[in-house]
Amino acid sequence: MAFDSLSEKLQNVFKSLRGKGRLSEEDVKAGLKEVKMALLEADVNFKVVKNFIKTVEERAVGADVLNGLNPGQTVVKIVHEELVNLMGEENTEIKYVPGQGITILMMVGLQGAGKTTTTAKLAGKMKLKGKKPLLVACDIYRPAAIDQLKINGEKQEVPVFDMGTDHKPAEIALNALEYAKKNGNNVLILDTAGRLHIDEDMMAELSDIKSKVDVTETILIVDAMTGQDAVNVASSFDEVVGIDGVILTKLDGDTRGGAALSIRAVTGKPLLFVGMGEKLSDLEPFYPDRMANRILGMGDVLSLIEKAESMVDEEKAKEISRKMKKAEFDFNDYLDSMSQMKKMGGLASVLSMMPGMNNKQMSQLTDAIDEKKMAHIEAIIYSMTPAERGNPKLMNMSRKQRIAKGAGVDIAEVNRLVKQFEQAKKMMKQMPGMFKGKRGMKSPFPF
Repeated sequence: MAFDSLSEKLQNVFKSLRGKGRLSEEDVKAGLKEVKMALLEADVNFKVVKNFIKTVEERAVGADVLNGLNPGQTVVKIVHEELVNLMGEENTEIKYVPGQGITILMMVGLQGAGKTTTTAKLAGKMKLKGKKPLLVACDIYRPAAIDQLKINGEKQEVPVFDMGTDHKPAEIALNALEYAKKNGNNVLILDTAGRLHIDEDMMAELSDIKSKVDVTETILIVDAMTGQDAVNVASSFDEVVGIDGVILTKLDGDTRGGAALSIRAVTGKPLLFVGMGEKLSDLEPFYPDRMANRILGMGDVLSLIEKAESMVDEEKAKEISRKMKKAEFDFNDYLDSMSQMKKMGGLASVLSMMPGMNNKQMSQLTDAIDEKKMAHIEAIIYSMTPAERGNPKLMNMSRKQRIAKGAGVDIAEVNRLVKQFEQAKKMMKQMPGMFKGKRGMKSPFPF
């Protein structure tokens, strides 16, 4: 997960600062030196780091901080505030053309950044907001890109306009605009061609599109895995074509996260969304304050709640919670709860948003509730008859042997699941208040 290493190092620095009753100017400077090294190792732009540390130090070595009641905590607060300032202070949304006008978004970027997939993800987000998007296949060099856009558009239930590979992208965009006017689409999303590197032909093609249609916003897709190169790409595109915002992909991967902390400061352009997985739903609005929380190990409970509210079937969650309280929970409900967890991106995704969750704790919990073990559990439950799923008390040795054979597992795994299930039901009955959550939401998960 992005920022894991940075987050752990910063938490260690701040733990040391908070552990001291009083702080001297030397303590603060020593701590900030470690912060500086951690940021550089995370591939944050050198000038950005230099200015960031200078600003934090100027605020942190003041008499009000060092002589305050909790100087260590105050330093953490200052770092948090400056991280938020660095990334843009608040969420920036895409600007739509008002009234009956058509918003035209031109998606640009290099090959391999995930542009076509992200384009479809964005269309899905807009559809959920009540917009009527139309995806436009402007990559005439890769027939596979057109096919990919069509497949993803179908999954998102968003129409795709294409004219094959024999027309210029600007001509396709112009025809797509006419099509949108006739068919009531109010957002046009142009998936343009990428290149292995920035070249004059690509930039000329993008400029040609802009000269033919009135592009509302040009959105750059960059790969977080490329680190500082992502910042350089953003600067180059902005200088030649002009960009209005950035979407950072693959932030869930093994990336150091420096691009997320550098792009706004270097280019002045806001991060609009971040890609947090391969699923078409894995695109999150970028909130600087929430990202700062994650980096400093404070979690991101608001995003977790929003994800739960958008992904989880509320009525089903309430019914599962009611059954938990009365110990009427059966294997069908267990399957439902695992399905709800998957919709939210799986256990690792949920845990990553919990406050104070560091790498070691994440590892321990994900080992304890291994995703592969959960797949085994699903296989075991699917091998049960409907009657057995609805009434776990029916389980006897012959039934367990048949279920183990059907699931392709040892009978010991079936025995273990049944035993854990019965123990969980007893625990749920003893703790009826444990399922109440934020905003009155009841947890649908048996974990």
